[in-house]
Amino acid sequence: MGGKFESSEDVLRALAGVRYLCDKRVAGAVYLADCLERPVLVEGPAGTGKTQLAKSVAEICGARLIRLQCYEGLDEGKALYEWNYRKQLLRIQAEREERAWGDISEDIFSEEFLLTRPLLEAIRAEDPVVLLLDEVDRIEVETEALLLEVLSEYQVSIPELGTMRAVQIPRVFLTSNSTRELSEALKRRCLYLYIDYPEVGREREILLAKVPGISDDLAGEVARIVRSVRRLDLRKPPSVSESLDWARTLVMLGAEQVDPEVFDETATSLLKYRSDTERAQRELAGLGAR
Repeated sequence: MGGKFESSEDVLRALAGVRYLCDKRVAGAVYLADCLERPVLVEGPAGTGKTQLAKSVAEICGARLIRLQCYEGLDEGKALYEWNYRKQLLRIQAEREERAWGDISEDIFSEEFLLTRPLLEAIRAEDPVVLLLDEVDRIEVETEALLLEVLSEYQVSIPELGTMRAVQIPRVFLTSNSTRELSEALKRRCLYLYIDYPEVGREREILLAKVPGISDDLAGEVARIVRSVRRLDLRKPPSVSESLDWARTLVMLGAEQVDPEVFDETATSLLKYRSDTERAQRELAGLGAR
């Protein structure tokens, strides 16, 4: 994995080339992870570009993205590997009268009957890959133990087959929305990066890069309004992706500026709760009055 990037500035330029706009702190974390061959744990509010960072790194590296979407109840069979029990049973039934059980048991616990899941797939990959463990804070603390060997040694131990070590070291990103505190053991194995909502200037640049046809003035106005809305006591502050959706809606409707009437008409693209919409409407009215 090491040696792909020459500097953090190189990372910054490459990410900008695929329209992922970030600061030197983010680019520096990607560069250090590349040099040190360490996973990156990316925490922050939902919708701030954590998952997109992994996707963008895969794109600039020409690597295949392997994604494990984490959820409560995730187990070894979905994360690492499991045995193809149906195929094993068929083999047992076909050969039980002709071969001794000892010979059959050695046969059915071979790679022919192994079903690889994302973690093992990334370890066994011969081509460059980016492994994304998305929303790792959704799994239970006990399940984190499944990840530790992969994150520290880049290997997977299978009792029946032995230890499978990485053919090439994958780039690894873990994302967390901070819904629970992750274990010290997991954090110790990763570089840490926190991505917050972008500042107004950065969000304006993102809007200009991602929303075709948006004007400088409208992009700036959307960025300022979204910043003000995020500061309110909302059930769900708007993410960057929702900011982009709102901007695309405004462009599609031909809006040149945002007034209370336009906001009322388009707020469903930005906010997902009635109470949040009402608070935002009052905030926009107050901004207009000032």
